[in-house]
Amino acid sequence: MHNEALRKLLTSVQNGELKVEEALEDLKELPFKDLGFALIDNHREVRTGVPEVIYCAGKTVEQVRQIVEYMLTRDNNILGTRASAEMYEAVKAICPEAEYNPIGRTITVRRRLVELTDSYIAIVSAGTSDLPVVEEAVETALILGNRVEKITDVGVAGIHRLFDKLGVIREAKVVVVIAGMEGALASVVGGLTDKPVIAVPTSIGYGANFGGLSALLSMLNSCASGVSVVNIDNGYGGAYCASMINKLAGS
Repeated sequence: MHNEALRKLLTSVQNGELKVEEALEDLKELPFKDLGFALIDNHREVRTGVPEVIYCAGKTVEQVRQIVEYMLTRDNNILGTRASAEMYEAVKAICPEAEYNPIGRTITVRRRLVELTDSYIAIVSAGTSDLPVVEEAVETALILGNRVEKITDVGVAGIHRLFDKLGVIREAKVVVVIAGMEGALASVVGGLTDKPVIAVPTSIGYGANFGGLSALLSMLNSCASGVSVVNIDNGYGGAYCASMINKLAGS
């Protein structure tokens, strides 16, 4: 349940359009719903402004289907990350409007219109190999109601490509920088803009990249002020933080 729905429910009781007993029945599942294998946090959007997101990795196809099936009854927008094509097909069978991003491995269902922000998030990536993380970040930012400018393949090996996009980057309210290998792009962007930079290291790279650890350490040790770092391959986490910044009132 989201604030708008809760306000509508309480107003209906106040105006005598809904009996108290009926409202209580609807509120019984407000804290959470026990599906036996998962406790769906129905109260999360009231607390944080964003409904629970489904991390699909490690779940079975049937578990994902059941979670989505229940969440549809709450009339929320739905985001599933790290979802397989089989999971998507199972969800689409019960929800034809579900959409799948095969590169970002996300499932999205839009039940409520969310007006996009006037300001935008710039999502910048070093290489084409980083696109799975980029697409996860883009889908996350969009379903949370943000305008997005996607800038890809502008890594430091050809830094002139980045300079060509600096105008778009500098006009953003917040920048998400996604890079593997040595992860240098975040520091470069951090030194060229006055906007906060959220760095997302990826697991892209040869052996000494250590599955993204080298990029993570480079970003953590950035000499550019204003660079914060999330976990390896965590496009969702980077975009979520960026959305919070992009929506700060009066900023």
